[in-house]
Amino acid sequence: MNTAELLIRCLENEGVQYIFGLPGEENMAVLKALTNSPIQFITTRHEQGAAFMADVYGRLTGKAGVCLSTLGPGATNLMTGVADANLDGAPLVAITGQVGTDRMHIESHQYLDLVAMFNPVTKWSTQIVRPSNTREIVRRAFKLAQTEKPGAVHIDLPENIADMPVEGEPLQRDTKDKSYAAYHSFNEAALVISKAKFPLILVGNGAIRANASEALTEFATHLSIPVANTFMGKGAIPYTHPLALWTTGLKQRDFISCAFDRTDLVIAIGYDLIEYSPKKWNPDGKIPIIHISSAQAEIDSSYIPVVEVVGDISDSLLELIRRCERSEKPDPYIHELRSEIREDYEQYANDTGFPIKPQKIIYDLRQVMNPNDIVISDVGAHKMWMARQYHCDRPNTCLISNGFAAMGIGIPGAIAAKLVYPDRNVVAVTGDGGFMMNCQELETALRVKTPFVTIIFNDGGYGLIEWKQDDRYGESSFIKFGNPDFVRFAESMGLKGYRVNSAEELIPTLEEALTQPVPAVIDCPVDYRENARFSQKSGGLHCSI
Repeated sequence: MNTAELLIRCLENEGVQYIFGLPGEENMAVLKALTNSPIQFITTRHEQGAAFMADVYGRLTGKAGVCLSTLGPGATNLMTGVADANLDGAPLVAITGQVGTDRMHIESHQYLDLVAMFNPVTKWSTQIVRPSNTREIVRRAFKLAQTEKPGAVHIDLPENIADMPVEGEPLQRDTKDKSYAAYHSFNEAALVISKAKFPLILVGNGAIRANASEALTEFATHLSIPVANTFMGKGAIPYTHPLALWTTGLKQRDFISCAFDRTDLVIAIGYDLIEYSPKKWNPDGKIPIIHISSAQAEIDSSYIPVVEVVGDISDSLLELIRRCERSEKPDPYIHELRSEIREDYEQYANDTGFPIKPQKIIYDLRQVMNPNDIVISDVGAHKMWMARQYHCDRPNTCLISNGFAAMGIGIPGAIAAKLVYPDRNVVAVTGDGGFMMNCQELETALRVKTPFVTIIFNDGGYGLIEWKQDDRYGESSFIKFGNPDFVRFAESMGLKGYRVNSAEELIPTLEEALTQPVPAVIDCPVDYRENARFSQKSGGLHCSI
């Protein structure tokens, strides 16, 4: 047995199902070892796509997704997806090929110090230099990647080390025990919550990672406390719940801003500062905060908790229910605010304008998708509208890259989602800019039989940057580009292509596309004049508090 073969046996031991990547000269030994493994290697068209697939696989399953590249340009291509996983808290293990150790002391073809390069974008970056250490390195990599807060880990394997003989068996995987919050923190938190007149829950992705949605919903319901979720906390409480105030996180003021203006206590549950800066909702640091999470709070002048309850989130919430003495009914203002939010949402139900308003596209998408179906949002102007307008009944049914906010994640992410949940409908929502960054992975989707729908918000430019330029300067520059015929593009790859020519066509087109046995692409012209209208509306928002 050589090192590469032991590496693959260790990955099998960790329960790895898929490795996403590209073949190269310096990872040939690993690829050879995979030919005798139950692990499925999925050959992608670009290393960035491979990393994004591993990223979304990790986020959906809680198990580290694995991606593989060769050295040099293959490794640099991998970095964007690795960084995205690390900042978004998705467990991922990246493996790179490398020149032999006998070539590292000289200027060598395609050689880069990959351990140093990946160090800033991972929880741990290391190189296998002794075959006998492979077992320990792999076990540590997966433990670190999957431990709260999850993230990315990098393993570099020189080609001469990969071929060296080695003995040994994979190390036993340890069990992950629950951690419990300090006893005194429950009493302190319960006292603060019981005294608050207008508390507000802010829930983030940590609650979803901890499978705490059920406990969160019970906590909010029992104590009559309204809930706002971050972009990455969608579905932590059903959006149909009477205490759900939907999503916060936009830079502009929105209806939800009124709840933050009114509150005298924010209960942050599974919230990570990277999801929505506290300087946006607590700029002066005057709102008291209770931090309930699996990990301690980060330090930020606008986020200094009066109490931290650090331990298993579900257990903490259920314990707080028992200790809190709150007899208040829901704040009547919350009912009024929720009515305003829903009225704003529903006003686009019958809109017939063309090009189609982004709110209408998303409203119709929500009508077509089942509660368990999954949408993957790419990054761009459409992401802002997806964050604001697409609401979820269940966790992990709308995935948004928000920590690193990397364009190009939509299509690769949809492939991973369909592999994890082959019986669910999956839709990648992307702009035309993001689509062209990784559209080549649609061939991968066809080859590995993962039929999903990609809907393109087509505006012929980088709409989000145009929006920001217009807000700041009153004009935009360098944001327009041309596009191919997306229908013919899809058909040339053996896919199904559609073009929407009216608002009335959107729902039947979506419904038909979701029945296709191959990936489908929908070209949907979008009216981004709504961006400026929203900015004007939010700038004039007044709260009746």
